[in-house]
Amino acid sequence: MGAPISVRLDDDVRSTLEVEAKAHGLGLGTLLRQLAEDAAVRLKRERIRAESEAVGCYVASNEDARRLVDGLGQPPVEGL
Repeated sequence: MGAPISVRLDDDVRSTLEVEAKAHGLGLGTLLRQLAEDAAVRLKRERIRAESEAVGCYVASNEDARRLVDGLGQPPVEGL
């Protein structure tokens, strides 16, 4: 398990989150942990997609890179 952290929340934000946590039968800490984990997964996926797009743009714009990746994922040709 990770290390605990301390977060300061405005009264309105805390109240809203407490109501939401209670509605789901959770404690405030559990709800905050779930929200943070969901956000971390989303942010990581967004970063991976952005990095993949950058690689794709580079390959599309660079002839040497296109030649390097040309045929990747293709089954081998028999008889070579």
